[in-house]
Amino acid sequence: MIHLNSSAIRAADYDPASRRMYLWFPNNGPYTYYGVPERIYLRLVHSSSPGTFYKEVIRGNYSA
Repeated sequence: MIHLNSSAIRAADYDPASRRMYLWFPNNGPYTYYGVPERIYLRLVHSSSPGTFYKEVIRGNYSA
């Protein structure tokens, strides 16, 4: 698990075997996102704004 410096997302984790990404938000979580490529997870955790990256790339594109 990686703790993020973000007010929108507290932490993220990834299972490459199942392509599942787990996100913890400030008031809840984890939420599981299915079929996420590892490159998307890596872009999220290295993003200067994980919340914006989530809104633009993950939300609505991967099922939770």
